[in-house]
Amino acid sequence: MLRVPVISPNGKPLMPTKASRARRWLKQGFAVVYPNDLNIFAIKLVNQPSGSQTQDIAVGVDPGKLFSGIAVQSQTTTLWTGHLVLPYKRVRDRIDTRRIMRSRSVGFAERTRRSRRINRKVSYSKRAHRQKRFENRIAKKVPPSIRANRQL
Repeated sequence: MLRVPVISPNGKPLMPTKASRARRWLKQGFAVVYPNDLNIFAIKLVNQPSGSQTQDIAVGVDPGKLFSGIAVQSQTTTLWTGHLVLPYKRVRDRIDTRRIMRSRSVGFAERTRRSRRINRKVSYSKRAHRQKRFENRIAKKVPPSIRANRQL
């Protein structure tokens, strides 16, 4: 159920009310629409309320990598929920682009330490090592075709 924020005539926030009750107060003249920068529909009471007691409320946050959720809840009802879209995907794409641009720049090998250069992912043909001529010399398991030839 959607709850509408209520402001007292002197500007003090009160407990939110149901949307149907807020519409009824507006129609009967008990309240006016309260403009705000957040573009949230709120009402301001015209007369002093009979009571200004407020309940304890809690804010819950569900953090995530791409999205986060926020909820404001009293003991009985949920007053407000929000869904935040975080910029992780965009930031990650920019970091990847920056890394690619740096690796392609001229003089990259001179600017980096040797320990950083030797462990990077370089294509097999560009690696600085003796080319492997026979794959089965290193492997403990002999391929079936060679094993069959030896047994003959």
